[in-house]
Amino acid sequence: MKSISKTKTKGIQMVLEEELEKLKRKLKMGYELRVVWLPDDDLGLSGEVKGGIIYIYEESKEEAIHALKHEFLDYIISQIIEPYREVTNKLIMLINEQNYRKKERLIETFSKFI
Repeated sequence: MKSISKTKTKGIQMVLEEELEKLKRKLKMGYELRVVWLPDDDLGLSGEVKGGIIYIYEESKEEAIHALKHEFLDYIISQIIEPYREVTNKLIMLINEQNYRKKERLIETFSKFI
């Protein structure tokens, strides 16, 4: 991680905060999100969302803004599809439970004949 001046850090942090607010207003979503700029080339990530905070690891302002937009949209889309994922997982669990009970009944029936 390179040493970055406090002035540049505050400047890019403010730009990212302003950009995030624009995204929230445009899409009318993601109001719970905050952004933190932590430039770090060693992570191998441009950014990520953890606990309601979008962490941006890109050093340049342009790349940081691009990463912010990407992470914001990824978060919003993930929130939209989350209910479907939950329903799908519950359906899989239900089918697994039903098949397990069927298998156990079949085993019990076969075990009486051998």
